[in-house]
Amino acid sequence: MEDKRELALQAWCESQTGVTQPTLEVVSGDASFRRYFRATNGRESLIAVDCPPDKEPMEPFLAVAEAYRDAGVTVPEVIAADTEHGFMLQSDFGQILLLSKLHARNARQFYEQALAALPNIMDVTNTRKGDLPKFDKALLERELGLFKDWLLGTHLTISWQPEDERIWKDFCDKMISNALSQPQVGVHRDYHSRNLMLLSDDRIGIIDFQDAVVGPITYDAASLLRDCYIEWPDALVDELSDRLRQHLIETNRLAAQTGLAQWQQWFDLMGMQRHTKAAGIFARLAHRDKKPGYLQDVPRTLGYLERVSQRYSELEEYNAWLNERVLPAWEQQ
Repeated sequence: MEDKRELALQAWCESQTGVTQPTLEVVSGDASFRRYFRATNGRESLIAVDCPPDKEPMEPFLAVAEAYRDAGVTVPEVIAADTEHGFMLQSDFGQILLLSKLHARNARQFYEQALAALPNIMDVTNTRKGDLPKFDKALLERELGLFKDWLLGTHLTISWQPEDERIWKDFCDKMISNALSQPQVGVHRDYHSRNLMLLSDDRIGIIDFQDAVVGPITYDAASLLRDCYIEWPDALVDELSDRLRQHLIETNRLAAQTGLAQWQQWFDLMGMQRHTKAAGIFARLAHRDKKPGYLQDVPRTLGYLERVSQRYSELEEYNAWLNERVLPAWEQQ
């Protein structure tokens, strides 16, 4: 056994299942302090979760899980939970991440299925604990700031000049305005191919939803279709995004007058805000949390920022700054 918490989790699992547990099998750790193990109840495997209460409170997960299940979202069933000690048993969605099975021939099928789950997620704006937190200006600013602080500062050690600050502030203002101008709905907030599981019946199961908020209507779609971990042709991304727009209009979740150009700009700039945050988080994971493997995904996020900003004349100055100040620093590190 690795540590006292692992031993305690094993003993707790035995008390909940009435079954002597073999050594817990590590399933994964993620970009947080949570750890996942495979346990058993004697009939089927379960997932045992270690959530240190001082670092990863369990209550948000439990509340959102209940609300999502009530809304028809395919999420794990919580079988037992000890919020005081930070232990949980939940149903086992298996070991197949959607990311591991995606290829050009099946991408459309799986992405259509993943997008089809979003309307039900959008409908969840509160739980038994009350309203979900709002994805407000302060949160958007904090997320964008991760890029400046951790990628540009800590990792690339770019010497920050007044002109950098002016261009950066203008960019952040545009990203924040774009996010807050959209209809605000329930948002998973980390909806991508590493948080979607392919179940035995080929349905998609959804995990890692404890940070759900009320936020921009395009956020989860941008997170999914402009994934930090895998990239698809713009033509496919734009087509799938527009099909979601049409479906949301048909189901009265989006105003009928919301045209493609407006939706596309919401989607594009929302993706840029997310990739800015993600690049900063990857650098923070490498430096603060000693998880350098995440740095391999930074080039994809920077590539999205460079390519998508070319679509908009109002981002021309930002695009030039990215090409002159950021991308060369990354290449020369």
